[in-house]
Amino acid sequence: MESLKERRTIRHYQKKDLSSDLLNDLLKVSSRASTVGNMQIYSVIVTRDAERKAKLSPAHFNQPMIQTAPVVLTFCIDLRRFSKWCEHRKAEPGYDNFEWFVTGAVDALLFAQTFCVAAEEKGLGICYLGTTTYNPQMIIEALELPELVFPITTVTVGWPAEIPAQVDRLPLEAIVHDETYHDYTSEDIDRLYCYKEALPENIQFIRDNNKETLAQVFTDVRYTKKDGEMMSENLWNAMKKQGF
Repeated sequence: MESLKERRTIRHYQKKDLSSDLLNDLLKVSSRASTVGNMQIYSVIVTRDAERKAKLSPAHFNQPMIQTAPVVLTFCIDLRRFSKWCEHRKAEPGYDNFEWFVTGAVDALLFAQTFCVAAEEKGLGICYLGTTTYNPQMIIEALELPELVFPITTVTVGWPAEIPAQVDRLPLEAIVHDETYHDYTSEDIDRLYCYKEALPENIQFIRDNNKETLAQVFTDVRYTKKDGEMMSENLWNAMKKQGF
C-alpha cells in the first residue's frame, strides 16, 4: 500500500540495463491479471534495439524516454492468436468486431497495469505514453503488427534517475459514487477542482498559455476538439486496416 501511495511517473532513467530474467519474471507475474474468458487476448512487443526505438519515436512525438529507456513495451490487443487457435481446432472465430476490440483493450490494459505495479515493487520506474492511440498506424508499421493485432498503450521502463514530485489528484469525493451516479453541481465543481486550480504550477501554466482558466489550457491548447476528431479518424481507419 505504501509503494502505491508514493508512486510517481518516471521519465528519466539510469544508463543501466534491465535484465531479460527480471523482465520475463515481471511479465509472467503480470499474465496472472484478470482476463475475459481466460482468453488472454493481448500481446506485448518488447523493444530494446536502438534502431527500432528510433522508428517508434515519431509516433510518440519524439518524447525522449522512448530512446533513453532501456526497454519500451507496446501492449497490444491481440485477437489474431486466439482466432488462429480456433481455426486450427475446427471452430469459426467471430472476433473481428468492435465489441472484441474493446474487450481486447480491457485485457491488454489490465495486463499492462499489473506489469507496472510489479515493476515498481522491484524498484523500477515506468511511464505510460498516451500517444499510442494518436498514431497507431505508425506503430503498426514500425512493429510489423499483422491483422487483428492493435497497439493500445506503451510503457517505458527502467531504473529511475530521478524522484520527481508527485502530481496532484482529485479528492476521492470527486470520483466515487455511492449506489448510483450523482451528477455535479456548479458548487461541486468549484469545490472539487479548487485545489488543482490553486497550485502555483497550474497558475503559471495558465499564464504561459495566455489563458483565463486551467480548463481552457486543456480545451484550447493541450487536447483540442480538432485534434481529437483527427486522431479519432486515424484510430478508426487503423482499426479497419487491421481487420476490425
